[in-house]
Amino acid sequence: MLNNPTKLLFLMTLMSGTLISISANSWFGAWIGLEINLLSFIPMMTNSNNLLSTEASLKYFLTQALASATLLFTVILSSLLYSSPNSLLMTNSIIITLINTSLLLKMGAAPLHFWFPGVMEGLNWMNGLMLMTWQKIAPLILLSYNLTMNMFTSVIIILSVIIGSIGGLNQTSLRKILAYSSINHLGWLITALIMGESLWNLYFLTYVYLTSTIIFMLNSLKLFHVNQIFSMNFTPPVIKFSLFMALLSLGGLPPFIGFLPKWMIIQAMTSAQFHLIISLMVIMTLVTLFYYLRTSFGAFMLTYTETIWGSSSPKINTNQIMALTLSMISTLGLIFSSTLFSIL
Repeated sequence: MLNNPTKLLFLMTLMSGTLISISANSWFGAWIGLEINLLSFIPMMTNSNNLLSTEASLKYFLTQALASATLLFTVILSSLLYSSPNSLLMTNSIIITLINTSLLLKMGAAPLHFWFPGVMEGLNWMNGLMLMTWQKIAPLILLSYNLTMNMFTSVIIILSVIIGSIGGLNQTSLRKILAYSSINHLGWLITALIMGESLWNLYFLTYVYLTSTIIFMLNSLKLFHVNQIFSMNFTPPVIKFSLFMALLSLGGLPPFIGFLPKWMIIQAMTSAQFHLIISLMVIMTLVTLFYYLRTSFGAFMLTYTETIWGSSSPKINTNQIMALTLSMISTLGLIFSSTLFSIL
């Protein structure tokens, strides 16, 4: 991507669109930023070598255009209603719900997630990483402006964690598994937004870091489906081990760094007396962890085959070294964090 000046230009405008959106002081400015971001991402998605990318980019464009139109019309309606204060009090909650719905559709939270796994399936790994991380920043920050823990938000959080967990159970595509995992994490991210900005920062940064680690590894090994994992015979065992350690960390298994933000959200939700919601979230996250374990277990248990004669040791490329380093930090991160907290 960085060798292509056109893609580099679109990458810069995509980032600037997000920055315009989150620094805007009006909803109209935020809408402009979201549109710049959308129109920059569409050319980056298209790939002449991949037939699914055209379908994915069209699906993404139509969904985002619908969300943007809803947001724009709701903002215009809101500005019209401000001229008559009596009607504003009646429809204020409806307007906030409509704005939140359009932003939830933009980021792919359940039950507005229908486009997300299909679009992910048509993208390469790097574009998929961008869709799962950077493209969520602007809608999430805009959502935080008028988000409260009411019935609408509770339903969105519960549906996101349930659909994100159940949806990934019968998938064989690694891209779809990560897409459903992303929907599950969105439920936790929205909860973190309500509980506090610092919690959201911690959870989002940890999520981006772990997702990047996994996708760098999968991209360097050219893995796209679960059955390809079982034929990684000539991959160095340490690479295979670190890939699945990062996967389990993303699922939130306690010895790894991925458990730290979940732990803090569980504490915050328990202190705020949201016992039912956090119980459902923890149970559904265990389901997510199950399909990560199911993917990992076969690869852990299957014998590693290697020819004794006439073969050199497998080479580890630069991407794998970077992913390996990130994975090691993920494996030992919770221990270091707990030690640091106890010292301070």
